[in-house]
This record gives sequence, structure tokens and C-alpha cells, in this order.
Amino acid sequence: MLHVVLVEPEIPQNTGNIARTCLAAGARLHLVEPLGFAIDGAALRRAGMDYWGQCDVRRWPSLETLRAEATGGRFFFLTTKARAAYWGASFADEDYLVFGRETRGLPESLLAAEAHNLLTIPMQASARSLNLATSVGIVLYEASRQIRKCCRAKE
Repeated sequence: MLHVVLVEPEIPQNTGNIARTCLAAGARLHLVEPLGFAIDGAALRRAGMDYWGQCDVRRWPSLETLRAEATGGRFFFLTTKARAAYWGASFADEDYLVFGRETRGLPESLLAAEAHNLLTIPMQASARSLNLATSVGIVLYEASRQIRKCCRAKE
């Protein structure tokens, strides 16, 4: 299983789309607080997320808490400020794909501390960034493709 981590997500529709993508890909979604929206029955219904109960979602008070309790797997941090393209990484089962909030990305201090684990989605210089849900989908499905290819080859 792959893990998608959203650090302080702000837009419920993005989180809903990401949850649906994780459900389709068989990945677990981790939400790191504070969240920019409520996750309760009424809010989920308003956002049309009737599938939320089927999603494997965990909430964490901090990224440090998640990392302390994570077993196995490596953490990859996605940012527009990296040079290494996601397609050059070799993903494995239990890896964590970490994304920052929509308006600011991941904290600079985290990026500096994790410089060897940063990945980016290459894009035209005129593009500032991609939508968060789109970015998660791109990287999650590449990681899934690699893992499934690996597993098929062993059978």
C-alpha cells in the first residue's frame, strides 16, 4: 500500500478528489492538522463526498507524529522547489508521498531538512504550479505503476 500525506490541506474539494483517487488506487490518505475545513457528516455531504466512508483516511496532529508512528516506507516530499523529477524515483510498497498545502506548499524548514528526498513534477517555466489533486494523481499513479510492474515481474 502507498501512502499519500496532505500537510495542512486548505480546500475541501481538493481533499475530496484526492480521497477518491486514493480509494481508486488502493492508497491510504493521511491528513496532517490543522485542516482548513471541517470533516463532519454535513460538510462531507455538501461536498458530495458520499464515498468518504469507504476511504482509508487517518488524521494526525503533526507530521512528526505521523513519522514517529510510520512503519517502513520512505518519505518523498513533493515541491515545485526540487530539481529531481518524480519519474526518476524508484517507489516501493509502503512509501509516503507528502504534499503541502495549496497556498504555500511544504514549509521551507522541512524542505531544507529533507533536501535528498525532494521530488517535483516538471512543467513549463510559465506554469507556477499544478492543482494539488492533479499533482497527487500524477505521482500516486506513477508509484502504483512501478509497484505493480515490480510485483508482476516476480510472479
